[in-house]
Amino acid sequence: MAALKLRREQQEAARRAHEDRRARQRAAGKRVDGPWPASDLVFTTGVGTSYEPGNLTKMFPARSRKAGVGVIRLHDTRHTCGSLLVALGVHPRVVMEIMRHTQIAITMEIHSHVPSADTRAALEQLGDSLGQNPATAVLRCLQAPENESGPLSGSSGKGP
Repeated sequence: MAALKLRREQQEAARRAHEDRRARQRAAGKRVDGPWPASDLVFTTGVGTSYEPGNLTKMFPARSRKAGVGVIRLHDTRHTCGSLLVALGVHPRVVMEIMRHTQIAITMEIHSHVPSADTRAALEQLGDSLGQNPATAVLRCLQAPENESGPLSGSSGKGP
């Protein structure tokens, strides 16, 4: 995947946050090693160097839990990024370049399941007709027993 270049103010905010943490460590009597190395890295070890890929993969589930988000594989974040780009209407060739795919067909095969604007509009209309949030409407329809009649069953509930 392509590197995400941070704006200067984002880089400075990250550097200030790191320096604040180190100042708190010093105040608590903890040993703090030398100066923070200059780099454009976003995620670093405690001494400012890049993570080994295997270590990042191992620590990702614990970091996800600590952040209060669902635990998924680190590689799934790559898929999520590509799917979100497609859902946002980013041109497939741009998505292909960001994802570093060699062929646009690969990009579209992997990320083509993203709902289109028509699909989203249909689900919103469905939700409105049921008087509820579209996601709730879909879940309700998916969880309904096969023999249950309702607004989407096509049945009046009076038998075949």
